[in-house]
Amino acid sequence: MPDTRALLEQQLNDFDAGMRAEALEGLIGLVREGRIPLPKPRLVVNVHAHTFFSFNGYGYSPSYFAWKARCEGLLVAGVVDFDVLDAVDEFLAACQVVGLRGCAGLETRVFLPEFDTREINSPGEPGITYYMGSGFVSGDVRHRDILDRLRVTAGQRTRAIVDRVNPCVAPVTLDYERDVLPLTPNGNATERHVCMAYEQKGAELFPEPGARASFWAEKLGQAPEVLERLFADSPGFQGLIRSKLMKQGGVGYVKPEGPDFPRLDEVNRLILDAGAIPTVTWLNGLTAGEQAIQELLDLQLGAGAAALNIIPDRNWNVKRPDEKRAKVEKLHEIVAIAEAHGLPVLAGTEMNAHGQKFVDEFDVPEMAPLREAFVNGALILYAHTVLERAGGMGYLSEWAKQHFASPRERNQYFAELGRKASPESAYGVRDLGPGRTPDEVARAMGCRENR
Repeated sequence: MPDTRALLEQQLNDFDAGMRAEALEGLIGLVREGRIPLPKPRLVVNVHAHTFFSFNGYGYSPSYFAWKARCEGLLVAGVVDFDVLDAVDEFLAACQVVGLRGCAGLETRVFLPEFDTREINSPGEPGITYYMGSGFVSGDVRHRDILDRLRVTAGQRTRAIVDRVNPCVAPVTLDYERDVLPLTPNGNATERHVCMAYEQKGAELFPEPGARASFWAEKLGQAPEVLERLFADSPGFQGLIRSKLMKQGGVGYVKPEGPDFPRLDEVNRLILDAGAIPTVTWLNGLTAGEQAIQELLDLQLGAGAAALNIIPDRNWNVKRPDEKRAKVEKLHEIVAIAEAHGLPVLAGTEMNAHGQKFVDEFDVPEMAPLREAFVNGALILYAHTVLERAGGMGYLSEWAKQHFASPRERNQYFAELGRKASPESAYGVRDLGPGRTPDEVARAMGCRENR
């Protein structure tokens, strides 16, 4: 059985969707036979994990992430991909199969002209901010033109990196279609895929490690012996390629300008018309833009944002004591600000680089006081997902506006519904209709009472 399980789990990350679906059914068959025990959920969540449809540091598909989250006992799990919604339908279907509270979203970057001289949360790029839509229930959205433009623009930026880097690393040059696109299932290649392709091409042209180290030493400005040791650490070597050739100061870097990115109102139109929740993202509170947090929030909330995303690990898990103190203080401060505004706080660990955690450490002293806020935010997002699927009754719906007089009341209801509505019952509910009262909705979702 261990070999069977390992094989099926490996197949969960295959680029073939049919094989992934068959593998998941096979694993659930082992669960039903009592050969794989699944734990009870515990009070930990990760609602911001990228999949291989943009880039996951471990190559996880949406189905694999759902399966692993269920095996690890996460209370709520969610996927987010850059510029695409390719994971949404597969992930939510997998959550229903494995019995996992789930949610799905999209991350992109937008330009805020009001902050064009201030760095926000995209390092070295004033006016540009990461931004999210949380709680999509389908990848089939009304404003397909906006979504397609995000995908195309992202692809053009990635191609431009290859065009700029290729002349500087010849003969280790890439053909974008042949060498890069096959590394991602739906052609949504990122900088990290390009780094992987350069590593593979270098190994192909210089199979002898000494010769390969000498080649890369000249291109990356490192000692050959250092590089030869680093070849055993692919993520580390790819990270070096990225930092030296593609980030600010590298030959492949092109400073982005405002017109390169969509505007806030355009992205919000895509998100809101799909029934999802526009979501502010937060880095660490130390940039010029985030130090003007109230101005930044007023701008984004005024445009329709209704939730806040945080990656806590990079704010508390910091080596330098002075830096850690500053970031932990800001982390607690932003959670308090979000709660004062009635914003659900959505937390995760990204996993878009090897070495990032599957789930954050909720028991450490820096995180324990924030656990309730992070868990409630995840439960709200799950409840939004099942209600939006059931009848367009999600967090920002007309139904929610009609029945909840304040953000606090709405948050309490959605968090409690998320806690009580089991995936086994809630995912199957459809066609509720907006005429139901909150208590009737809760009963339909399998909750005995909700308020």
